[in-house]
Amino acid sequence: MKSECSIKNFFIEFVCIAHVILFVYAAVSKIIELESFEVQLGKSPLLSAFAFWIARFVPATELLIAALLLLPRLKKTGLYMALNLMVMFSVYIFIILHYSSFIPCSCGGVLEKMSWNTHLVFNIIFILLALIAILVLDQNTYKKNVLKIIIPVLSSTAIVVILYLQSERIMHYENPFTRRFPNHPAVFKNSYDLKYNSYYFAGNSGNKLYLGNYSTPLYLSEFDAELKSSKKIKIVFNPKKNVLFNTVKILVCDSLFYLSDGSIAKLYKGKTIDWEITKEYKKMSYFTTYAPMNSGGIFLRSNDPKTLDNILGIYTQSDSKIKYYRELLQKQIDGIFDTDGVLLYSRKMNKGIYLYYYRNEFFIINPDGNLESRNHTIDTISKVNLKVAYTKNGSVREISSPAQAVNAHAAINGNLLFVNSQVKGKYENDELWKKSFIIDVYDLEKKTYLMSFPVYKTKSDKLIYLHVSANYLYAIIGTDLVVYELQPILIKEL
Repeated sequence: MKSECSIKNFFIEFVCIAHVILFVYAAVSKIIELESFEVQLGKSPLLSAFAFWIARFVPATELLIAALLLLPRLKKTGLYMALNLMVMFSVYIFIILHYSSFIPCSCGGVLEKMSWNTHLVFNIIFILLALIAILVLDQNTYKKNVLKIIIPVLSSTAIVVILYLQSERIMHYENPFTRRFPNHPAVFKNSYDLKYNSYYFAGNSGNKLYLGNYSTPLYLSEFDAELKSSKKIKIVFNPKKNVLFNTVKILVCDSLFYLSDGSIAKLYKGKTIDWEITKEYKKMSYFTTYAPMNSGGIFLRSNDPKTLDNILGIYTQSDSKIKYYRELLQKQIDGIFDTDGVLLYSRKMNKGIYLYYYRNEFFIINPDGNLESRNHTIDTISKVNLKVAYTKNGSVREISSPAQAVNAHAAINGNLLFVNSQVKGKYENDELWKKSFIIDVYDLEKKTYLMSFPVYKTKSDKLIYLHVSANYLYAIIGTDLVVYELQPILIKEL
């Protein structure tokens, strides 16, 4: 009998000491590298929204449990708490592996070397040890033991699931400016030296990418998807009258291409099968940017003739008329610089998207010009931060102080909006921002933030243009053209 008791006592002590060592080591590791631990939680696909509090609660709880396990009178309480904490850790890992949008890096000292699956097995071993120790230590009836174990375990599981669901809701719909960086949603494939800085993205058709050049306005450079081959294409344009262009720009949309100069109110169209201009848009007004629609109409941005404020309009092909929607762009300071931004069009959704440069807002426009929704990027800058000076008796406006750009560049592919943000979020590494441009991805159909990833700088640190096709993201950085291949984690969201 004494021998049996001594074996039981030895086993209980062994389990308690094993948990004490585990919890003290884990807690001290987290406390020593608290900032790093908080950053890792901030990147977690489950607990991002609660990273600050969990980073402090977990090590404190681990130390408390370790202390209880060392006190004879509170040993049983410590074992119950150890069991429930390990269950919570295991449920967290199980959700990461089976329900998370991506699997992050592991963290926590020596345990960081384990894979998530190995970590789960490790946790289950400690759960079983704690469970057996409780059954040996607690002399209550079997029914009471089962209830005392199952109810807290189910509660612990429910807490983690609720935290996960709440964190997902907050991150996607009420983001507190915490970015999620999955492992490699876009992978670098190739680069090409353009040699000159006069190139811009004209668009893509199938697996072909097209670049225009301001210096040679009637020529396009055609690349294959991964920039392994290229050739020159000349636009055939024989106008009936001479046209005095200022700045010509070409836009390629699938089987069609457009040639425009908004400063002289000219817009032409042709087919990529022969690259010949065959149509002119009649009665076109001056415009600063535009986006062709599936219907043949044109989303465009112009200026109010009286106030010079930016306004959005739609040109309809059937009657060659433009209807303006002055209420879409919301003025905060001057109506020009404060409403400046990128006008995009999703052919898949058949909707226009306007993203402001200097505030955390974009909105979606229906083909009839009606506002569908106003949405926000995940940063917190809702007010334009710039000063405008009026010269020449108020007829000329100029930015009189450095403007804080929020969204510098953007591109669209189907229902996904890719935004090059200029604002650093929570838990983000300075080194990452020095070496790369951060791209945030939003789902326009669900109106949610999805994830972020870096596009690394080349010999230049200036991102000039961004473009996204079905499977690739392209960027012009200085005079370098680079291509990143979109991975399944992004492709599946399209």
